[in-house]
Amino acid sequence: MLALIRKLQANGVLGLNERNCEYIMRYNPRRLYPLVDDKLSTKRLAMAAGLPVPELYGVINSHREVRELPKMVAAHRDFVVKPAQGSGGDGILVVSARVKERNVYRLVDGSILGEDDIEHHLSNIISGQYSLGGHRDVALVEYCVKFDATFSEHSFRGVPDIRVIVFRGYPVLSMVRLPTRRSHGKANLHQGAVGAGLDLATGRTTHGVIGNSPVTEHPDTGAAIAGLQLPQWLYLLEFSARCYELTGLGYLGVDIVLDRDKGPMLLELNARPGLNIQIANRCGLRSRLALVERQAAGAPVEERVAYAMHTLAAAAPALN
Repeated sequence: MLALIRKLQANGVLGLNERNCEYIMRYNPRRLYPLVDDKLSTKRLAMAAGLPVPELYGVINSHREVRELPKMVAAHRDFVVKPAQGSGGDGILVVSARVKERNVYRLVDGSILGEDDIEHHLSNIISGQYSLGGHRDVALVEYCVKFDATFSEHSFRGVPDIRVIVFRGYPVLSMVRLPTRRSHGKANLHQGAVGAGLDLATGRTTHGVIGNSPVTEHPDTGAAIAGLQLPQWLYLLEFSARCYELTGLGYLGVDIVLDRDKGPMLLELNARPGLNIQIANRCGLRSRLALVERQAAGAPVEERVAYAMHTLAAAAPALN
């Protein structure tokens, strides 16, 4: 065990305790957590700053309001329901079609829910079943992101998203999360999605992981994980870097989706981003974080992104 720990340290792998003590506690003031722990607050914050987000169709605040959902989505064939204070994708329903004649909803994974099922799920959200700490919550109903053709061979039904770790305003590591059959079309690693590391300099996929196990192909489509080029990579990094000024959080996970019609949109922000991104990239975070700590504060977004692409991208040794 000690040999393994030494090997991980030698490769610059950041552990959970170190992340919590040295980066989250030091750089993320607790008073700022509500800005990212509540997705409704995040959405309003981003909109005020001019960052694109999925359109909000409505908010269901109480059990009495759950019956308002059909009216709320009457003009929309598809939509997403999510808890405002949820985490890890729990409680999110992605509705691909509403069949009015049968009063049923088809989810992105092909399953069917009736109106009673949807109302029960909304009540569970409001009761706090999916919220951080089990506190009473509200349900957001919003635009369903349309699948970008970039991922046509690399996703099972759902929409991939891009996670960027931003430290003191510098993008330091990134991956794209690819939905699978096992994840029910959701882009969540703990539910079985593929995490594909991204070359910070180019935006091209490198390695893949499911859980803690490396993979070279998408388990459902057979497409090679490595070599997929993400579009608008420079813009995506600049978009992520701006979220530092947006929130004031020094250590931040930024989640972005690519919509085929509307382009990149901010999905959510995370004050405690996970560490599996290191496995997906086969490189540790510590050396990149150390380099950023030496940089003077106040650099423009463009300079921070250039530093990330040209210096940080080559800073960490590959994990064996």
